Parts: sequence; structure tokens; C-alpha cells
Amino acid sequence: MIRVEIFANQSMEDLLLNNLEAAIPDFYYSVVPLSHGRGGETRKLGTTTWPETNVIIISYCDDGVLAKIETVVNYIKEKHKAEGIKLFVLHDR
Repeated sequence: MIRVEIFANQSMEDLLLNNLEAAIPDFYYSVVPLSHGRGGETRKLGTTTWPETNVIIISYCDDGVLAKIETVVNYIKEKHKAEGIKLFVLHDR
């Protein structure tokens, strides 16, 4: 079992979810729709000074789907380099 966390600009939410659901029929997830914070290059605070926000997609799934998730996320990440898409995977012990 793995925990997958995908952080991205909020504008990428639908694109990521639609592609993940198409590639992985039983892809179940939770969404944290408004994530504020500071990354390596910019702040995302949802204010007039820092207007953007991030989205966090969290999924618990079998190890066997990790390659599909990585393929989908990396493809979108390559097409949208400025959107700060990050993928984190936590493995069960």
C-alpha cells in the first residue's frame, strides 16, 4: 500500500484527475482544494499579493498502480512546467 500526494497549481486539478481516472479505473482519492503555502519559487496564499492557490490530491492505493500514476503525472508535468506539479509517494513499512 502506498500514499500518493500530488501538489499542483489549482488550475491543474481537473486535468490531473480526469487523466488519472482514465488511466486507473479504480483510482480513489481525496482533494484538499485550497492549499496555501510557499514553494521553491513562489508563494500561493490566495491573497491579492499572492493570488494563486494550490490543490493537493491524496490517494491510498496498491503499489502496482504507482507506475501508471507516475506516467500520468510526469506527462502533465512536462506539458505544464510552470504549474509546480509535484508527486510524493510514501510506502507502507
